Amino acid sequence: MLLHDTALIYGRYLRQSLRSRFALLFGVLMPLLYLLFFGPLLTHLPLGGQGSSWQLLVPGLLLQLGLFGAAFAGFSIIIEKGQGVVERMRVTPVSRLALLLGRVLRDATVFVFQAVLLVLAAVAMGLRAPLGGVLIGFAFVALLTLSLGSLSYAVAMKVDTPQAFGPLINAMTMPSMLLSGLMLPMTLAPTWLDVLSHFMPFRYLVDAVRDAYVGSYTTGHMLYGALVALGFAALSVTVGTRVFRTAGA
Repeated sequence: MLLHDTALIYGRYLRQSLRSRFALLFGVLMPLLYLLFFGPLLTHLPLGGQGSSWQLLVPGLLLQLGLFGAAFAGFSIIIEKGQGVVERMRVTPVSRLALLLGRVLRDATVFVFQAVLLVLAAVAMGLRAPLGGVLIGFAFVALLTLSLGSLSYAVAMKVDTPQAFGPLINAMTMPSMLLSGLMLPMTLAPTWLDVLSHFMPFRYLVDAVRDAYVGSYTTGHMLYGALVALGFAALSVTVGTRVFRTAGA
């Protein structure tokens, strides 16, 4: 029943996304602008990492896509609460875990599709990366979306207005972006900032995907990134499911 319920919720929200094709394309706009206007500035700069500047920038942009997109996914459930959709779901026998998984799996599908578009644009601009590394990057985007989407929906269930939700999410996403080295490797930062960034889980995901993009699949970065991504996903889904159950969603 869990699989059936999850597929039912997933299909419902995926159809909503497919009916809004403009939103699908618009979601990739910010990382694409960074790619077009920021990427060429790094072409001849020594960035202190393996591979080309594109192999350093594109992994960060992929995870930036998942970070900002999934973190703000909870806006939709605030709207649904106002329209009475959550109240109607409350009286159905659908699994509360399925209500969460259906939503976050839809989000993961959307953001991986957008990540494919971003990588294709990067290839046209000069990115060269092994296929295995590119696929690993998509897997990390999916896991990050699953994690942050679950937490975003959990937070949205606890607040009543978008005005309360937006600043709270901004307060979490901006430090995450700045301290995880999404745009530039943290090895370029002062020592104190580099040390501080190690307390940011997203840094390990960024380092892992950058290694994957240069074909290094057996490094410590890859191991730590995978463990952090899987552990964070498990924790986030657990927290999100508990909130959905106690909130009666």
